[in-house]
Amino acid sequence: MTAPRGLFVTGTDTGVGKTYASVTLLRALRARGLPASGMKPVASGCEVTPQGLRNEDALALIAASEPRPDYATCNPFAFEPPIAPHLAALDVGIEVGLAPIRAAFESLRARAERVVVEGVGGWMAPLSETLTQADLATSLGLDIVLVVGLRLGCINHALLSARAIAADGGRLAGWIANRIDPAMAVAEGNIATLRARIPAPLLGVLDHAAEGRAEQLDVHAL
Repeated sequence: MTAPRGLFVTGTDTGVGKTYASVTLLRALRARGLPASGMKPVASGCEVTPQGLRNEDALALIAASEPRPDYATCNPFAFEPPIAPHLAALDVGIEVGLAPIRAAFESLRARAERVVVEGVGGWMAPLSETLTQADLATSLGLDIVLVVGLRLGCINHALLSARAIAADGGRLAGWIANRIDPAMAVAEGNIATLRARIPAPLLGVLDHAAEGRAEQLDVHAL
């Protein structure tokens, strides 16, 4: 089977650690000797700077990349309001479109062996009135990695997400468990339940409070 053009990182919800997992994925891929660059196609909650709008997640992806992309290539659509990106785009009269995202992706792909593309929110969060995250992942030929935030309710959210990805024609290449609630009861039991039910391998379990280390993820199959 040919190697994927890149990986699309989605989550079971907002705030489950997609950026943290994406940065760790980049480090793990680079540790294998693969040039890997990160991309955040659409981002809201950006800060106004002298250089223009800047998003904290996109900056973290750039810092973890080699080769490092310029900001506009990493994050083609940046919006200031900290709200759902498709609503932020409507607020300023911009339509998030696939063409600029594809052009930026191809620029990254020309220099990197893998491109790690971080989505917004969970899998079903829209990118525009007509563009879905499934559209983006399919158009760019990306395998999907699901980040599961370990907290009460994560089993339902994870299994629904995996089912939605499959229904949309996506290929789930693996999932990452992220300990966002260190006090979660029977966390290992939840992980075991998900391993038995998610039709893709567990790539690793991350300790959210610590720096993500390359050796925490098994990316050899990606």
